[in-house]
Amino acid sequence: MNGQSKLKIFLAFAAVYIIWGSTYVVVIICLRSIPPFVMTAFRFLVAGVMLYLWSRFSGEARPRSQSLRRNIIAGILMLFGGTVSVAWAEQYLSSSLAAIIVTSVPFWFILLDKKQWSFYLKNKIIFAGLLLGAAGVCILVGFNESHTNATQLVGMNVYAVFVIIAGGIAFTIGSLYSKYNPANDSVIMNGSIQLISAGLFTLMVSIISGEWDSYRFSNTGTNEWSGLLYLIVMGSVVTYISYLWLLKIRPAAQVTTYVYVNPVVAVLLGALIANEQITWLQIIALVIILSGVLIVNRVRYKAALELRS
Repeated sequence: MNGQSKLKIFLAFAAVYIIWGSTYVVVIICLRSIPPFVMTAFRFLVAGVMLYLWSRFSGEARPRSQSLRRNIIAGILMLFGGTVSVAWAEQYLSSSLAAIIVTSVPFWFILLDKKQWSFYLKNKIIFAGLLLGAAGVCILVGFNESHTNATQLVGMNVYAVFVIIAGGIAFTIGSLYSKYNPANDSVIMNGSIQLISAGLFTLMVSIISGEWDSYRFSNTGTNEWSGLLYLIVMGSVVTYISYLWLLKIRPAAQVTTYVYVNPVVAVLLGALIANEQITWLQIIALVIILSGVLIVNRVRYKAALELRS
């Protein structure tokens, strides 16, 4: 491997580690004047159109009906469930707390991937990791203190935690659907259709919920527009392409190590940029959850290596 290839791999990992981790605090900035559904609808639609045009100009044919149907289902479940739920919840939670809760997503893959249950049932260590991760989430849900003393917002704070967890479940279901019902187009074309379909669905939700009617472009400041541009270009285009490229040339277990880095980046940037308070409770919960994820992924990685040998 030459120096140029090593540099590309380093930059791709840096994008997946740092940029994805930074999106949590950028969402907080955008929420100052852009409602969550409107913001994510813009983000998905613009990013999706950019990737679609890229695929078409590269000579790729239009996706067929079966591919469209599968990508629409997967896109709504993964992107609306996984990303929109976090954006909505960050109205009531700090970016660092939201990022910590998202680290529980790998556990849902264990619980919901029915075709792999026979393997998981044979590994007691996996269940130990699941229980450890569940304990970390319970600490956050049961003992998290809201940033306000208002009773209503305290209730929304707890509700937001469960919204992120529900979004993680939807993301997992969509990922498993995509895994076992793959579309026939390239990963970039599939991603573009998923982004566009999720964007249209989110836009519809924003209209039904009344967000679109109450939103005024004139009320959005420069910082919020800059943040939205960052989410579109860096968070949904550059990082997404980097992630897909890394999956082609590196083991999936290595690429998905971003799960360990993203919350750390979110916690640090939340404190530095958004002046969010980092509590010992959050740090303890983060360590517990990531320890559970590490245990689970270590077993799965060893099993994958044994299958290859």
